[in-house]
Amino acid sequence: MVLPRFQDQALWPIYEKVAAGSRLHREEGLSLFHSPDLLGVGALAQMVRERLHGRKAYYIYNQHLNYSNICVNGCKFCAFGRRAGEEGAYELTLTEIFAKVKARLHEPITEIHIVGGCHPDLPFAFYVDMLRGIKALRPQVHLQAFTAVEVAHVAEKAGVSVAETLAALKDAGLGSLPGGGAEVFSSRVRENLCPTKLSPQGWLEVSQCAHRLGLNTNATMLYGHIETLEERVEHLLKLRAAQDETGGFLTFIPLAFHPHNTALSSLNGPSAVDDLKTLAVARLLLDNFPHIKAFWVMLGPKLAQISLCFGVDDVDGTVMEERITHMAGAQTPQGLSRAQLRALIREAGCEPVERDTLYRVIEP
Repeated sequence: MVLPRFQDQALWPIYEKVAAGSRLHREEGLSLFHSPDLLGVGALAQMVRERLHGRKAYYIYNQHLNYSNICVNGCKFCAFGRRAGEEGAYELTLTEIFAKVKARLHEPITEIHIVGGCHPDLPFAFYVDMLRGIKALRPQVHLQAFTAVEVAHVAEKAGVSVAETLAALKDAGLGSLPGGGAEVFSSRVRENLCPTKLSPQGWLEVSQCAHRLGLNTNATMLYGHIETLEERVEHLLKLRAAQDETGGFLTFIPLAFHPHNTALSSLNGPSAVDDLKTLAVARLLLDNFPHIKAFWVMLGPKLAQISLCFGVDDVDGTVMEERITHMAGAQTPQGLSRAQLRALIREAGCEPVERDTLYRVIEP
């Protein structure tokens, strides 16, 4: 075996643990974030990625639906949310939602990804009818819908438990939760940026409740704003502990903060180095997560491509219409074709594998 070359000699003890398949801990996570040796950190993450997936890199043919941006939370990092009646606020009717699905019935979509704001007025029946109606139009599609924050909000408004809410949504066609809304599990950050949002413990409880009901979920972390590296590491370790307990997380998706049109517009957001290091550290610390995803909509296709050499094994999918990041100033395309995704993956020296939401392979 050829040993890696590290510019940062402090990475050698971590290399030995990674090579042995041993679990890394808080101080090692911080050492990785603080290391100036970006390529060395990436090489460690690639050891884990190739152990799990070889050179396979996954993508999905999916459709995004953002049904409304009306939201009660008013998070400072969000350019998407609006109060009811505010300029730019919108709310799709069920007819409009179904029309968006019908418009793409000719495409081989396997997943519809549905998220929106915490709407103050939509009844519980709206969410159930939305899922049932989409399933009637596309019975075979997997519905990955509603963040843990939305689920908790819907449950509270309906006066029922989270478990009852998830069970009713599952009965209507819900297949999994997309994992958004986790932000950073730091009371300091949340008090400053999103004090009325579902708490970190609440987010974890909703996710783990979904796991116990047989629903997989993803997990996210919004980084590159006012959080510290220590708070990032703590976030990752809390996710790892939750996964140890219920085992239902499929993918971790670091979400790069976009400051444009937010209350934090004076910030710069994360650099490319920070993006790559965050993905790599996540792969190394989250030893019980099967997949690490680079969301190309936020990173851009080029950096998502490079991330395939920094521990990432998934670049998301075709998307086609995404509003949340683009309202925060993202300059990335609204969508990529299957051919573009496959070419992006191949050029990075990986084998493109089309998957469904649960990572079952779609044969070409």
